[in-house]
Amino acid sequence: MDFAQLVKNNRSRRRFRESVRVERSLLEKLVSLARYTPSARNMQPLKFKIVDNPELCSKVFSTLSWAGYLGGWEPAEGERPSAYIVICNDSRLSDHSQWDQGITAQTLMLGAVSESLGGCIIATIRKAELSQHLSLAPYLEPVLVLALGYPIEEVEVVDVHSGDVKYYRDSAGVHYVPKRKEEELLIQ
Repeated sequence: MDFAQLVKNNRSRRRFRESVRVERSLLEKLVSLARYTPSARNMQPLKFKIVDNPELCSKVFSTLSWAGYLGGWEPAEGERPSAYIVICNDSRLSDHSQWDQGITAQTLMLGAVSESLGGCIIATIRKAELSQHLSLAPYLEPVLVLALGYPIEEVEVVDVHSGDVKYYRDSAGVHYVPKRKEEELLIQ
């Protein structure tokens, strides 16, 4: 798949075949991509916790908020992620990793999509509770969670209409994501 198609296929997916486990070696392969991402001042403060145990996945799930525009919606049992990569900032190395976080999360998600996985980058996290579930050291702050699995959700990109960027679902469960047209992005 060419790069443009990979980017287009990298949609936030929130429903998965929960019973199909993601191989740990594949999750480790994704995390290894982080070594090659840019890092401000090359501090490399991000650390990664792979979660692929079903019991621990359930605990991670309970600390996350899903799809704010859908008003309290979350994946049903059987459609939840079967793995997570928790991205943490190591405060011993840097307190300024927000740029690294975005670059690295997107890189890992593109890697996931290239391996037929789907996922969603989640920033709405009950951090203290998640840290406790994962027994994280006090200097490791969870900053993003990548929810991963084999997707069952159909996602369609549509043009923004009347300025409304809120994503939505139709009665068949198709998830629509409005995106601005190219001419709206370019500054003349």
